[in-house]
Amino acid sequence: MEFANAPFARHSVPFSDFGRAFRDIVDAISLIDEFTSGMDFDGFREDPRTIAAVERKLLVISEAAIRLGQEGALRCPGPPWGEIRGIGNWLRHQYDAVELPVVWKTLRDDLPPLKAAVLRALAVPSEASPSTPSNPRRPWT
Repeated sequence: MEFANAPFARHSVPFSDFGRAFRDIVDAISLIDEFTSGMDFDGFREDPRTIAAVERKLLVISEAAIRLGQEGALRCPGPPWGEIRGIGNWLRHQYDAVELPVVWKTLRDDLPPLKAAVLRALAVPSEASPSTPSNPRRPWT
């Protein structure tokens, strides 16, 4: 089976689709909230499915932040965008040593203000957003 032709395949998101990247962040945080609703740290630590689902959505958040690049900070100042981009590398490269208390602290302490900030950025009309290129470059040029 070719993954590119698989029914679940999604075409690459253009890096200029900042609204999509912000919505992906909000959607991922909302799903993490659903996955962990009513759970305490001990319940989280003992549930490998929830851990895997949360880690996957943290990877989505990280990738969306990478796609935003510097536009993340311009359109949504405040969140630590460098750290948000970096959590994906941490999860991928330290997969065998991920510290669950750090993940739990991230989803409890860091994701709610990130979601609030991104929702504020999404509420701003795109024409008012800074550095919207009038003639966007194609990725292959």
